Amino acid sequence: MIPIEDANTNELAKAPAGDIATTRKALTVGALESALLGQFPREDAEEWDRTGLLVGDPAALVTGVAVALDVTRDAIAAAKRAGANVLLTHHPAFIEPPAVFSPSYAIAPAPGVNVYEAASQGVALVNFHTALDVSVAAMRLLPSMLSLDFQRILVPIEPTGQKGYGQLCAVREADKPFKLAHLAARCTSVFGRAPRVWGDAAKQLSSVVIANGSAGNVVDEALSIGADCLVCGEVKYHAALDAAQAGLAIVELGHDVSELPLCALLAQSAIEAGIAPDAVFILDQGENWAMPDSTRI
Repeated sequence: MIPIEDANTNELAKAPAGDIATTRKALTVGALESALLGQFPREDAEEWDRTGLLVGDPAALVTGVAVALDVTRDAIAAAKRAGANVLLTHHPAFIEPPAVFSPSYAIAPAPGVNVYEAASQGVALVNFHTALDVSVAAMRLLPSMLSLDFQRILVPIEPTGQKGYGQLCAVREADKPFKLAHLAARCTSVFGRAPRVWGDAAKQLSSVVIANGSAGNVVDEALSIGADCLVCGEVKYHAALDAAQAGLAIVELGHDVSELPLCALLAQSAIEAGIAPDAVFILDQGENWAMPDSTRI
């Protein structure tokens, strides 16, 4: 697996390895979708969500897979340049189908432009959104990155409690005393972006709830169990204000910041489905926005 920005320059990464090369059978787009649905079942997704193949020919042979958080026209173009005819994303290209499809933003909104470009360029759009969010692999990812000990799912979607939203985690004994300021600094180091923090920086933490993307009802659940802090992608202003007043500190990473690590899970899943590692590429979408510093111009 190589970064997509290297795909046009690192020809050695695609050079045949002769008789020792690993033999892999050709996969169709539909077969890839089926294999991924085995890992992230459609029934695990929210009813309103879009899961699996949204745009493209399921009978087409997969030439390569580009992985990204979001479907954008730039991502589609980058996939095409790299020889990938599948763009595998976390977020779907649309929830409600676009009313207009056009290459021009003046005529169609972004989803309509993206669908038009994908179809015209022969790039299939496949996504796994909430079905990925609740998966066991996703549940363990951010706690591991933040060196917190996972304990249980806070809002399970099934009786076994193995899948769901929000991960209740414990601060490791070796890290104590562990303050909100320490957690915020760790988040900045791990994710490369300074989070927005609600609460007293000196507050000592023992229990931390993690929720990638939108916090939703995880806020109420975290409050109900008396958790010390919630780390999430984003939270509504008044929900955060009320939670902070009730004693729940919040570290708000940014929606995309909290979910960009999921691209690595999707890439690995594509490889496990049968795509050759050197045909799987991860697009860097970590610079979609910037925060101005304090330097005066």
